[in-house]
Amino acid sequence: MTKKLLFFDIDGTLLDKDKNLPSSTKQAIQTLKENGHEVAIATGRPPFMFQNLCEELDINTYVSFNGQYVVVNNEVIYKNPINKELMQSLTSFSSGNMHPLVYHNHNDMKSNIEYHPHIEESIGTLKLDRNVSFGPDFFKESEIYQLMLACEDKEEIEYSSQFEQLKFIRWHPLAVDVLPTGGSKAIGIQAIINRLGIFEEDVYAFGDELNDLEMLQFVKNSVAMGNAPESVKKVAKLITKDVSEEGIAYGLEMLGLYKC
Repeated sequence: MTKKLLFFDIDGTLLDKDKNLPSSTKQAIQTLKENGHEVAIATGRPPFMFQNLCEELDINTYVSFNGQYVVVNNEVIYKNPINKELMQSLTSFSSGNMHPLVYHNHNDMKSNIEYHPHIEESIGTLKLDRNVSFGPDFFKESEIYQLMLACEDKEEIEYSSQFEQLKFIRWHPLAVDVLPTGGSKAIGIQAIINRLGIFEEDVYAFGDELNDLEMLQFVKNSVAMGNAPESVKKVAKLITKDVSEEGIAYGLEMLGLYKC
């Protein structure tokens, strides 16, 4: 079989709602690798939030920060940090609205406020082994690839209208990811395709959320999880079962790449 390149989102795709990796998913990924296929992750998370998963699945290629930081076989091949002046403007604007920010680089995350319940609640759903520390000048000292803005849905519109150079993607009722306009997982995937020399017809992607839309539209062989919203399912070529119902294994079988 021709070598395939497969991308998997993490939350709601590889991991279920309790942030557990189903055994059927782990077995399917192992089989793909044994059959000579290239398996990669495409996530909105920063790298430090999924290193344990990479180690468990023996994956060394990934698109992180929704396309802003891309690694192939442990080598960084593309990065797109956010402009510092733009972050300063956003910080001043959000502070005036009493909406905190969390700045992310590839190794750490720091907030411009010491504590806020919206940060605790939203970040808490990721079930990480670290907390958000206080570092209001972190964005001045480091390359920042993505921010998290803590605000409710009704409050988000003023940001998207005020900051046309930034893209706001909601992933939690109390939080949105912030990245440069035009950034997406599709950009990162293209960088990996170019590096590995894989034909586009041999590229596959699984996803379930709004930050997967561009990826699922771009990749010729796209699969939406059964737990995805309708807007995501509409852009995918196939729809598999829920992540908790062996959705990855079932989807790979639909594609003829795996036998459950």
